[in-house]
Amino acid sequence: MTKKISYWLLKTEPETFSYQQLVKDKKTHWNGVRNFQARNFLKEVSVGDLVIIYHSGEERAAVGVAEVIREAYPDPDPKKPGDWVQIDIKPVQALSRSVSLKEIKADSRLIDLLLIRQSRLSVMPISADHFNILLELASY
Repeated sequence: MTKKISYWLLKTEPETFSYQQLVKDKKTHWNGVRNFQARNFLKEVSVGDLVIIYHSGEERAAVGVAEVIREAYPDPDPKKPGDWVQIDIKPVQALSRSVSLKEIKADSRLIDLLLIRQSRLSVMPISADHFNILLELASY
């Protein structure tokens, strides 16, 4: 039986780690997540799942697609050992153009996207439909 792919949105400050850096590095550990809800979502991620990379901060835009290549494993934290996890991802493709938060909020098909409802969350599931709508918006 073939596993169903899940879709995710991961937020990053581009000054800290950008999609361009992911392309240059060819893969990375997605670590440093210190929010319990985001951590719990990371634990649900599977190898082969697809991810929209979203630049937060000043840019506020979806910028690329990545693929999960390693499921959740410990992300060491000296203050709370064993509480946190990380995953590994690799780049798939930069979006042909960034999709701004303003565009995302303006599209009624994305009204229930967690990015809009819980804007501080750094890891969130998205539906296949939302994933495809974001790709569609990027291709305009």
